[in-house]
Amino acid sequence: MENMQRIIQECVPGRQVTLAHIIASPDDTLFQKLGLDPRIDYGNAAIGITTVTPSETAIIMADIGMKASGITLGFVDRFSGSLIITGTVSEVQASLEAMQDYVQEKLGYTVCPITKT
Repeated sequence: MENMQRIIQECVPGRQVTLAHIIASPDDTLFQKLGLDPRIDYGNAAIGITTVTPSETAIIMADIGMKASGITLGFVDRFSGSLIITGTVSEVQASLEAMQDYVQEKLGYTVCPITKT
């Protein structure tokens, strides 16, 4: 009992993109579970996921991403900073890159690398 340590974890909002990931050719079940529009024919599409703080930046990133390529906005949450986009792999890649570039260069955010599965 003497050597036990208490660890307190906190999330301190900074200006950063903490997640940027592309899921290439996901199973249709994943689209359904995410609540994405079932009327859209996703085919061999991709899902892009990103999380940012401050969370309101997700609105700006959604706008940048939609203007950068032909993606569809799946979900944006100004309270958690989560953003989900869909499109072809190349559209999702281009969109995430445009978002990352904008927040890094124009807003001075720290960004993580874009990962892909």
